[in-house]
Amino acid sequence: MSDTTEKQGRQETAVNPQPYANQGRDEEVGIVNKSGQLHTDLRGRHMQMIAIGGAIGAGLFIGSGSALYKGGPAALVIGYLIVGVMLLFTMQALAELAVLYPVNGAFYTYVVRFVDPSWGFAIGWDYAIAWLTVLPFELIAAGITIEFWRPDLNVAIWVTVFLVVLTLIQIFGVRGYGEVEFVLSMIKIAACTGFIILGIIIDCGGVGNGEYIGAKYWYDPGAFQNGFNGFAGVFVVAAFAFGGTELVGLAAAESANPRRAIPMASKQVFFRIALFYIVNLFILGLILPSNDERLKNASGANSSYSPFVLAIEDAGIAVLPSIFNAVITISVISVANSCTFGSTRTMQAMAERGMAPKFLSYVDPAGRPLWCVVVQLAFGLLGYIGVASKGLDVFTWLLSLSGLSYLFVWGSCCLAHIRFRLAWKSQARNLKEIPYRTPLGIWGSAIGLGLNIICLIATFYNALYPSPDAQPDAAAFFQQYLAAPIVIALYLSWKAWSGKWQMWINLNDIDLMAGARPLDIDEEDEIMEKRTWANLPLRIVRALF
Repeated sequence: MSDTTEKQGRQETAVNPQPYANQGRDEEVGIVNKSGQLHTDLRGRHMQMIAIGGAIGAGLFIGSGSALYKGGPAALVIGYLIVGVMLLFTMQALAELAVLYPVNGAFYTYVVRFVDPSWGFAIGWDYAIAWLTVLPFELIAAGITIEFWRPDLNVAIWVTVFLVVLTLIQIFGVRGYGEVEFVLSMIKIAACTGFIILGIIIDCGGVGNGEYIGAKYWYDPGAFQNGFNGFAGVFVVAAFAFGGTELVGLAAAESANPRRAIPMASKQVFFRIALFYIVNLFILGLILPSNDERLKNASGANSSYSPFVLAIEDAGIAVLPSIFNAVITISVISVANSCTFGSTRTMQAMAERGMAPKFLSYVDPAGRPLWCVVVQLAFGLLGYIGVASKGLDVFTWLLSLSGLSYLFVWGSCCLAHIRFRLAWKSQARNLKEIPYRTPLGIWGSAIGLGLNIICLIATFYNALYPSPDAQPDAAAFFQQYLAAPIVIALYLSWKAWSGKWQMWINLNDIDLMAGARPLDIDEEDEIMEKRTWANLPLRIVRALF
């Protein structure tokens, strides 16, 4: 065979959507309510945009303002960077599992399978509740952003409009979700890139009064504010800002080619952390002082107090504040669109395992978890409560039910990967059978789990002492940390219901092959290139990008 023919053969093997061994195996263990199949309509471009821009929203464009005010520009960059590194390891662990097990429910299923069913029950419902309650909040947030232009119109009008739009998107199933996220993410990425360029121009005195700013605000009022209390406060905002990154893993069961699409999408987290978060926030800290009193209001959906909008207004640019507010509106709609995907897929997977009402397991012939979608959209009707005078207070407590859900999910993903690797070794399986392996293996997941625990501790401290002179307040504490006792209650309730009180599943009792798509050893040797010093730079680039 010629070299050209051999090369073509390797390429075909690498891009074949389903070149897995053991195709005849059941999809999963523990299924008690078998339903129809979800459609695999997500393409590589959808997965990449979900990874890069799927969670760029109010947490970055608005919430970063309150983080800047609490911690200062240095704490802002360092805090987001730490959470970003944590997500990088978490996504790598999730990618390895999702490629080998592209099953419905993703991380919920992995926790049930490799850690403990009771912990999976707690994490699954906490995650589902998070998205269920975030949807009405995001609908209100989208309406409030419209007040930037039309304060005379009632927010309920826009809640209705956006809820109808989300309902129409659901008609097209997962493909509709993917296409909408693709378009909206492109807009958000363009806005982030544009702000980087504009911020450099503002900092160098190219607009406004022509004054060179440089790093002046890092010296006065200073790089850090409010000591460790302010630094811990940044973690709370950053964790919310990065929420949604894990949706790439949840989409594995509906990806046309998970072996290629998921690793590529997970590596895009590097871009998002380095460029769209850290660089933007660094420039933001250069051109806007952290003691600006307007930043106190930079929370929720107050897009008028977005630090990005404020920086542009201070530069005296007339049109751009409205344009960037439109980007914030689009970002909020994007998050609302993600709500309908994250909650429905999790609830449907839980119903299949008997951990949610049976009717939620139904998947219609178009590949849509129909009743889960109905439940999620019904929660969207709660958006009208926000119009009432005390409505936002209700939402504060609703959101507190899931305030820590992302940290619990990310930490559980890392723990599930650690347990998976330990079981793989305990059962004498060959690592070469794993189609995609994380660069740092089990140690990367250990670092990710450790950082998640640190973030939980920092959030706990911030809930008690939000500022250096603050005293513990029960209401303020539970508004941030109510999710923790809820998760513990869910965990214990399933333990009591099932009667199984062991902490872990025995490593040798874990079924590693049900639903798995491992490589044949010979196939792995064909796909993997030989590691030499000559191709080391190229392999580093591929590992990152």
